[in-house]
Amino acid sequence: MATPLRVLIHGGGIGGLTLATALARRGHAVEVAELRSALEALGVGIIQPSNALHVMREIGVLDECLAAGFEWEVLTIADPAGNALARIPQPRMGDAPSNNGIPRPALSRVLGDAATAAGAAVRFSTTISDLTDDGNGVDVTLSDGTTGRYDLVVGFDGIGSPLRGRLYGDRYEPRYTGFANWRVTMPRLPEVRGVVMGTAGQAAKALLTPITDELMYLGTVFAEHADFRPDPERAHEQLAERLTMFSGPIAEALAMVTGPEDVVYSRVSEVTVEEPWHVGRIVLAGDAAHASTPHIAQGAAMAVEDAIVLAESLDAGADVPAALAAWEARRRPRAMWVQAMSRAVLRQETGSPTTPEEDELLKIGIPGAAHVLVKPY
Repeated sequence: MATPLRVLIHGGGIGGLTLATALARRGHAVEVAELRSALEALGVGIIQPSNALHVMREIGVLDECLAAGFEWEVLTIADPAGNALARIPQPRMGDAPSNNGIPRPALSRVLGDAATAAGAAVRFSTTISDLTDDGNGVDVTLSDGTTGRYDLVVGFDGIGSPLRGRLYGDRYEPRYTGFANWRVTMPRLPEVRGVVMGTAGQAAKALLTPITDELMYLGTVFAEHADFRPDPERAHEQLAERLTMFSGPIAEALAMVTGPEDVVYSRVSEVTVEEPWHVGRIVLAGDAAHASTPHIAQGAAMAVEDAIVLAESLDAGADVPAALAAWEARRRPRAMWVQAMSRAVLRQETGSPTTPEEDELLKIGIPGAAHVLVKPY
């Protein structure tokens, strides 16, 4: 569209800030409504696979991401003692690196700086109180009492998306998979120069992921009751109890976890909005529309792909509704493939029953999935 749009992005996470940067660089007037009081991302680290790094290049922040993180090329599969069973080179999309591990707070700073430098306005401690789409625009009331009229409202507000609830009620609440993710950051072992996946068959899998020259994180997924929460006094001991079958670098990493305060526990849930992701001039993206399990490390990558493809669709669309329809037609098949593959890997690794469709996906496997996802988005 030749005419600059006024766009409100609900959520200042990875996808929302990527979209803010992409749209502001194109001359659109962009506001981000962020519930937090600052861009201080919670959690540990994140893997940026090559397709995500390709988006970072498109919005002009690839070098900043690589400087803040740890670039790597080879996935190592190891037995419980740490002996390498396979070393698998990872593919690239174009000339973007294969992978980059990066602390979540560092990535948030990079993307926040890029969005504001491009001209986007980030409004903190703010959420949508009310909105009305009359077909020609969306009238919005924000929680700080201000009002505005926008050509487009985008919900990049996460797996618990309040905007999704406004559009669809409780039809698409997050579904707990029965599994939870344990993660903790620690000093990087010298031999961890890429992801090291220690596997004990269906009993357990643990990953060591470098995120800076100095830091890495240990991550593992286990079946947990829906009401389970780690003991705040002994979370580190509970994590160690789940990984007693490992020696070598996994055990060495666990030995560095001497207290409960750094253990991050999060339940693994999914969301699939089966109805259109856009209603009029309001659209859901990222985890708000299609949250996946983390088993092929593509959740954040799908969010930033959503963002850059939405910017491109608005470039090419005759109007906002046409652009949103074209965007969803392009994004839904790829995002749903990632969700299905991630779910299949989860079930395989935990010994859960799989469907015939999942069995076909598992023939591709995690290494094959990486090659699928370096194809154009």
